[in-house]
Amino acid sequence: MAGVVSVSPAAQAPAPVADVTFTRHIAPILQRSCQRCHRPDGGAPMALITYEQVRPWARSIKTRTGLGPKAGVMPPWFVEKNIGIQGFKHDPSLSESEISMIAKWVDTGAPRGNAADMPKALDFDNEDKWQLGEPDLIVRSPDVVVPASGPDKWGSLGTVPAGLAEDRYVASVEVREVNDIPVGGTTTTVGGRYVFHHMTYESVVQGGTGSGDAEAQGTSWPIHEVGRNPDIFPPEAGRLLAKNSALALSAYHLHSNGRETKAHLEFAFRFFPKGYQPQYKRSTLRLGNGIDLDVKPDKANQELHSYATLQEHTKIIAFEPHLHAPGVRMCLEAIWGHNILTLNCVGYDHNWVKQYVYEDDKAPLLPKGTIVHLIGFLDTTKENKNPADSRNWAGGGRRSIANMFIDLGYSVSLTEEQFQAEMAKRRANMKTRNDYDIGCPLCWAPPVQATPTTATRAPGQQQ
Repeated sequence: MAGVVSVSPAAQAPAPVADVTFTRHIAPILQRSCQRCHRPDGGAPMALITYEQVRPWARSIKTRTGLGPKAGVMPPWFVEKNIGIQGFKHDPSLSESEISMIAKWVDTGAPRGNAADMPKALDFDNEDKWQLGEPDLIVRSPDVVVPASGPDKWGSLGTVPAGLAEDRYVASVEVREVNDIPVGGTTTTVGGRYVFHHMTYESVVQGGTGSGDAEAQGTSWPIHEVGRNPDIFPPEAGRLLAKNSALALSAYHLHSNGRETKAHLEFAFRFFPKGYQPQYKRSTLRLGNGIDLDVKPDKANQELHSYATLQEHTKIIAFEPHLHAPGVRMCLEAIWGHNILTLNCVGYDHNWVKQYVYEDDKAPLLPKGTIVHLIGFLDTTKENKNPADSRNWAGGGRRSIANMFIDLGYSVSLTEEQFQAEMAKRRANMKTRNDYDIGCPLCWAPPVQATPTTATRAPGQQQ
């Protein structure tokens, strides 16, 4: 028959693939990307340490790891890997080959493998210690007592003096909740182990003793949320904690967890050395809309849009989508001239709010005049399991049954000289003009030449 090609049996046979076992292949993946939560007294509902603990959940692990970057995927990392920038710090996500390996392991009966191949177990004895090491300063919030059952509560905890007698620049800040919930108890969820959902806070100078500089009068800090990683600031852009300042704990969200709980927050600051001065100043870029939102009931593919034009050269350090229960995706674009550059698109799951911190050499490096475009995608149909009731219209508001549309990430602004120096470092990493940096639209533009000064003009040139 025409069109039929004869293929030998040898050519048809797939190449042999080594068996996938728990001890050699799966356990290392779990240690790297899963066990920080899936461990005894972790935030997840089951431990995934030993083969005996993992085996009953094998098919669920295959399903959840194979969902793609959307609500429900494990580990909860939602960056879409087929578009935009892919260089992020502290990325726990699985590669396509790892996802396929897990699927093959499950489909072949989830074999244990050779005990000698099992990696050394991780030590979780230090989980109650600070992730970044001992801090230079700890500021403690007042205690709160949350009843076993009751409505969610929003409010302020007032101000707490930081106790600094001199200005210090902060290299990192880490926040944790300390409460009286017994370790090793029956609580098996994140919501059952904590009562603070989040805390918005800033530092303010008491008594107006700061200078006229805006940062010396006060500094905003990244919001604390359950499960959030510590915030490590770039070496060029430390944040000021001024002398005589206090933390203004302006907006908490508390929730009951089934047990009367006494709790407080601890704010741990690590400083740059004395004498440090930041090279870059914080950008004023703000994107989003938390007020006049119109989210229709029982409707998929709803979009929200926000635009801002950069008044200064800008380096975006972190992207942090924040929506509420109907949110399913957010994209960040940069519009420069005729070009629309998709910097990133990420899925969104209101159960797992994530911050995505760019690798230093991958962070978007945008010239002034760039239009930055934020797009939020919402789904209020029953396909989205997060909204309480798909029949309800909702506008803006702080409760999860209302809505927000904000990028909580942060950026720094650059002088012309700093901008050119940053682009020069990027160009040095690109071998040819066939290499393209998505987040740097001017990286291959001719470098700006310094204007000759009077002293360097050649004879006969006009003054």
